[in-house]
Amino acid sequence: MNIVGPELDAADECEQLLRSLPRWFGIESALLEYVKATRTLPTFAAYELDLILGFISLKEHCPGAWEVSCIAVHPDNHGQGVGRRLHEQAEIWLLNQGTHFLQVKTLAASHPSPEYARTRGFYERMGYHPLEVFIDLWGSRLPVLQLIKCIHHS
Repeated sequence: MNIVGPELDAADECEQLLRSLPRWFGIESALLEYVKATRTLPTFAAYELDLILGFISLKEHCPGAWEVSCIAVHPDNHGQGVGRRLHEQAEIWLLNQGTHFLQVKTLAASHPSPEYARTRGFYERMGYHPLEVFIDLWGSRLPVLQLIKCIHHS
């Protein structure tokens, strides 16, 4: 597996990948925003030969404070360490940017989605800690859990 980025020209590949994950990215307007963001935000992608396996896009909110804007791994590659490798590569880059905090937002446990339960488990294994639940940030039926982790400087 080869990881490239943070400058990436792979919006079409990222869109195809997101469309392979309708249980996570089933809202068309949001999917198109994630694709658009890959053109401007720092984005890393994992490839096997010339096939995209996954990508991660990052957004800076304040100096030293970033967010995982989007992370997606093709369903054929779930559980194979692709998301972990993307995340680790992004964190190395973020350390070099002087980052202290990294956050991510996902559906909260009060939402019944088994897919997002797996997503929360992934973030916990990556060292994130729950910070706050927003009842209506994404709409009344989509409770949002904000998680955060410290990026350690040695």
